[in-house]
Amino acid sequence: MYVIDQPQPADTPIPGVQHATWAAQAEGLSALSLWRQSIAPGGATPPHSHPCEEVVMCTAGRGEVHVGGQVHAFGAQQTVLLPAGVLHQIFNAGDTPLEMTAVFAATPVPVHLPDGSPLDLPWRS
Repeated sequence: MYVIDQPQPADTPIPGVQHATWAAQAEGLSALSLWRQSIAPGGATPPHSHPCEEVVMCTAGRGEVHVGGQVHAFGAQQTVLLPAGVLHQIFNAGDTPLEMTAVFAATPVPVHLPDGSPLDLPWRS
């Protein structure tokens, strides 16, 4: 496959989080995943980690990424770099949707809760 459609993010069981997987193993990739997410004002991802690198590109809104007890603010036209294994949580820190595209160095993308247990995602990764 060389050209695929990009579905719009849709509601998920995680309150305030909309998600669309744009490319992953199902599209023939073996080492990357591409996600599109929108987080509503007041919303957040659960605290989690991945055993792979993650790059988050913010296209609209204002967010915060919480890592190691520190808060790092970011906004449109900024990129968040998350090394493999780093526990993090992303919050919408504004009053408009936080729009992001994320690239992961794995497919599927394993996700772990702070206690190390796997987090079963409500979408394909």
